[in-house]
Amino acid sequence: MRRLFPLAVLAMALLFPAQALAAEIRELPGAVMSLWWALPFAGLLLSIATGPLLFPHVWEHHYGKIAAAWVVLVVVPLAVAFGLPAAGEAVLHTLLTEYMSFIVLLFALYTISGGILLAGNIHGTPLTNAGLLLIGAALASVIGTTGASMILIRPILRANDNRPFNAHVVIFFIFLVSNIGGSLTPLGDPPLFVGFLRGVDFFWTTANLWRETLFTGGLVLIAFLALDIVLHRREGGMPKIKDPTPDTKVRLRGLANLPLLAGVIGAILLSASWKPGTSIPILGVSLELQNLARDAIILALAFLSLRVSYKSHREANGFTWGPIAEVAKLFAGIFVCIVPVIAILRAGHEGALAPLVALVTSADGQPNNLAYFWLTGALSSFLDNAPTYLVFFELAGGNAQHLMTEAASTLAAISAGAVFMGANTYIGNAPNFMVYAIARHRGFKMPGFFGYMMWSGLVLIPTFLIAGFLFFR
Repeated sequence: MRRLFPLAVLAMALLFPAQALAAEIRELPGAVMSLWWALPFAGLLLSIATGPLLFPHVWEHHYGKIAAAWVVLVVVPLAVAFGLPAAGEAVLHTLLTEYMSFIVLLFALYTISGGILLAGNIHGTPLTNAGLLLIGAALASVIGTTGASMILIRPILRANDNRPFNAHVVIFFIFLVSNIGGSLTPLGDPPLFVGFLRGVDFFWTTANLWRETLFTGGLVLIAFLALDIVLHRREGGMPKIKDPTPDTKVRLRGLANLPLLAGVIGAILLSASWKPGTSIPILGVSLELQNLARDAIILALAFLSLRVSYKSHREANGFTWGPIAEVAKLFAGIFVCIVPVIAILRAGHEGALAPLVALVTSADGQPNNLAYFWLTGALSSFLDNAPTYLVFFELAGGNAQHLMTEAASTLAAISAGAVFMGANTYIGNAPNFMVYAIARHRGFKMPGFFGYMMWSGLVLIPTFLIAGFLFFR
């Protein structure tokens, strides 16, 4: 099945190429939907949180079926309540214009970066680990949080696989490399790319979020360094663990994949700059030509990587299809189950979540930037952060020129909340769960869903409280 997975992804992508926000559709009537519609989404999250802990054997072999069961509990009631055409259109739009683009890009970055081998090994001292985290965070805004995560997660796992205390290294890796580091360009994280497609200038985030990024990332990195020094000293008095990957000279292999990564970036930029004005309807969903071309190019680059990469490099990386298959199945469920939740959010003041929406506006009618930061971030911690960003982008007016100028602080709050707080849970951003799956497959004793949230609550929430007070109050 793992060998068939990439072929299945290719077949699905060729049949249903997609791009988020490619077309407007008839929306579900979120204003008349109650919070009961959020129960399947909550159930799926609870399954992801408790499955590996309470019934690990069943979860390992049947997580895809469990996710599919929750999807059925969304799709069937939607069809009964609002009719098959409306329900089918809403779900198909999500799958074709959001999920498929999401998984095609993720599949490509995972495949290409899996062929890049940082061979050799260095000892995972606190300073070495901090340096790797800093490099990864810097790379995240250039090649995306997924690309940076996939290239650096295995070297940092090898560097720390002989340490008794090592799970915290992966946790902070998710904080910094898989999330916070991707906040400076639209290439870094999907929400910022959504803003780019809506008219936000490419370097706007660089110019307007660098202070928040440096402060937040720097504070988290300092917290990591202090903790790692304490744990490293404590390990000194413990029995030594034989290093399964002894220290050797570090060399970069698989250089043929670097131009392919550049090609992925180029394809994304092409889809944003080339506007032929042509769209193709697929199952009632209109997909723009430039987005189809982008997806096709990205997919072709991924399969080209499989041809030009050495098998030995992928084996040395411990590359398997297991982590991407797990992400693909679970996030397919998440994307479908959030359909009614997003519909309720889009209803704004008319929906069941109106009390939350009202919090983003102060008594005098001005935007409450601190509320935008926290509400966008809180929802991005559990919902997909790209559509969540879009919801609050629209609530703030939806005009990119206005948001980049007069309302720049509001757009900065929305952007920072969506990107930074994706680190709060394993499902807040796609690389989070992928890094978790890779680390777990390599034998690292990673905390479960709620255990991870304890870490983010202790480290990230105080950091975000300080950052919000300094930049968005």
